[in-house]
Amino acid sequence: MFSLIGPALGSLALALTMSPATGNPGVTARAGDETEASAVIAKFEAKDPGLARVFAQSAGYVVFPTVAKGGFGIGGARGKGYVFQHGRLIGSSTLTQLTIGFQAGGQAYSEVVLLKDEAALDSFKQGKLKLDAQASAVALTERVSADLPYRNGVAIVTMAEGGLMYEASVGGQKLSFHPITKGA
Repeated sequence: MFSLIGPALGSLALALTMSPATGNPGVTARAGDETEASAVIAKFEAKDPGLARVFAQSAGYVVFPTVAKGGFGIGGARGKGYVFQHGRLIGSSTLTQLTIGFQAGGQAYSEVVLLKDEAALDSFKQGKLKLDAQASAVALTERVSADLPYRNGVAIVTMAEGGLMYEASVGGQKLSFHPITKGA
């Protein structure tokens, strides 16, 4: 059994790191895309009404309605999201995360990546934004908007959906950007 763990974890690591850094120009907007993202934004703003101002003042933001995370020693997370520039849907994104360290379990959460200024948004759109262990996510509380910890113009806020995970690990997130072409 233990002889299967190494190759399985290696395959997981390879799969999680294979996502492209920049977009596929053929991604098409769907009718429900903005609705799903808007529902998540509404949940975040209900918990902290000050986030409405943060969203309005951000050059852009990425909304991941559900990120699934799991691990046992080595872990990973994956989620699909929507990219907004000044409140307008401009693309989609995929979040990929690989972690190593003490961890066991699984959980699901929503995540918003706030891009404070045009420089941070441009870096994201060009595929240059990689969130390392120094870019910590902040769990959503009633007054998180009062003191968001931006690092290089980026802040991350998460809200748990369910599951249980014990973790003391190090890793980073990789985000892709896929511009949207209007269509069906």
